[in-house]
Amino acid sequence: MPQMPSKRTAVSSFAMAAAAVCLAAGAAAQAPAADQQADRPVPQFGPEMNRYYTLGPDSLEREGVPKGELRGPFYLLDSPNYPGTQHTYWVYVPAQYDPAEPADLMIFNDGQAFIDMDGSARVPNVLDNLIYRRELPVMIAAFINPGRRPDQPEPNPKEWGDRTTNRPQEYNALDDRYAKVIVEELLPALKKEYNIADDPRRRGIGGTSSGAIAAFTVAWHYPDQFSKVLSIVGSFTNLRGGHQYPDIIRASEKKPLRIFLNGGRNDNRGIGRGGQYNAERDWFLQNVRMKDALEEKGYDLNYVWGINTHGQSMGGPMIPEMLRWLWRDHPVSTDPYDVEERSFREPATR
Repeated sequence: MPQMPSKRTAVSSFAMAAAAVCLAAGAAAQAPAADQQADRPVPQFGPEMNRYYTLGPDSLEREGVPKGELRGPFYLLDSPNYPGTQHTYWVYVPAQYDPAEPADLMIFNDGQAFIDMDGSARVPNVLDNLIYRRELPVMIAAFINPGRRPDQPEPNPKEWGDRTTNRPQEYNALDDRYAKVIVEELLPALKKEYNIADDPRRRGIGGTSSGAIAAFTVAWHYPDQFSKVLSIVGSFTNLRGGHQYPDIIRASEKKPLRIFLNGGRNDNRGIGRGGQYNAERDWFLQNVRMKDALEEKGYDLNYVWGINTHGQSMGGPMIPEMLRWLWRDHPVSTDPYDVEERSFREPATR
């Protein structure tokens, strides 16, 4: 694994890279020219574009599959990185978890959306199914919500917290403050209770929309802690400078990251009410720009573009595929006489 720069050097290089490149030109390179926008009708597509995205069997409860335990909620109180806020989180512990063996780790931002068992992700079911069939290693998962003051409501499936919590500030900024919540607050709390592998190649982080760019930012600042990123319709747009990432990636030393991007042609496309187009606020364009930059730098990358709108309608059902790909090289035995390797992974004997 390449030698990692110090945190101070990494943040400094990040800022220098951002200042050294022509960001607007990078965005405009793939966007329609101003004269091409004139008098063009604005396409109108809505939720009907999501009608064919449905949950597959890997996202549903299956008969005979041992169920892990979803524990919580737990709380990180009075964050030193965002004073006055607290973060709620839940922990999924697979039935096969053995405290004597280090487990892999996956963290999901906007945790409440990924443990909603009536929603479009249902990650506990996914982990139950894939761990049992040895398509994933034994894995602890943490689901963390954005920070909020004690007087603010907990995010929920209808309101993820953009108007009621610290979500916009934490998730959309490119600095390392939210990354420190994960590395300095959440990880120690998890490691106090569970035996979690230290190898960053055995750790991932993901999310949807602003939670996806936040996941990338955590891994970008701390590649020595996380090597895998799962991004569903990531907000790599100019909410707080996220459209800068493609140019920053090109100007920076390649990091040991593996990334899976999901985007939709009918995501928010940067066309305002008056018909004026803003490339920096075009979610699909900016995801394609991320793909291009990561490819050019030789990152371990996978991506899928759908016809979907903003949200988890496509990416939620894709989570089994995304996790399998991110962990595609977890250790296996090729011994044909290895009965355990060729059997379902049964619950640990405690």
